[in-house]
Amino acid sequence: MNAPSNWFESFFSGLAVDFWKAVIPGEATSEDVEFLWKHLGLSAGSRVLDVPCGAGRLTIPLAARGCAMTGVDISKEFLEAARGAASERGFSAEWRQADMRVLDWKAEFDAAFCFGNSFGYLDDAGNVAFLAAVARALQPGGRFAIDYGQTAESIFPRLEARQEADMAGFHFVEDTRYDPLSARIENRFTFSRDGKSETKLASQRVYTLKEVVRLLADAGFETTGFFGSPSEDPFVLGSQRLLIVGKKQPAPAAA
Repeated sequence: MNAPSNWFESFFSGLAVDFWKAVIPGEATSEDVEFLWKHLGLSAGSRVLDVPCGAGRLTIPLAARGCAMTGVDISKEFLEAARGAASERGFSAEWRQADMRVLDWKAEFDAAFCFGNSFGYLDDAGNVAFLAAVARALQPGGRFAIDYGQTAESIFPRLEARQEADMAGFHFVEDTRYDPLSARIENRFTFSRDGKSETKLASQRVYTLKEVVRLLADAGFETTGFFGSPSEDPFVLGSQRLLIVGKKQPAPAAA
């Protein structure tokens, strides 16, 4: 079941894109938007980076509130869907296809976020490079939020070898195993709809909350809060999500 290290470069296409566009309820999106608005300190005119942005699930509602949004994703199909959805709703954003480790902005954004459980796709060096790239893109004092559902505290109490469900017109199967040597969850996802089926491999690094806080600190962020849900439930053993917010610290003064 081991996914290749670059699995994310081709995963988000075809039925996988259609599935993720369809499966998240509107109320869940609204809750995420409210969380980001509050904890990133957003207001109309805020310059905000969504990376990776997927189909613009959160980018577009924040643009509707007046934020100057930039969405970055590696998936061409996700970005095409995002552009189409933004155009249909009459909102504009900058959309860019890029690897999340390669963000060529410097101190241009007031805030950034990585939602949709998209943190940890990379190896350790790649995750460090991603956080460093976000830090460079933010103004000093800029806030950064991560939505991460694969912490050790979250995943181990509810780890199942197989989950199967009918969701939003899809039949969905998730086969899962944990590799203790690499500290990664390995998945095989099968998406089926209207007689068509696609199977794809994925992999995600499992960190503890303490390790995520350390990674943020190493990238220049002070952790300002962490929660187990958008409604600010405490993060405890078994929480399905870790929502963690950091603030970019000023560079140390020259001696």
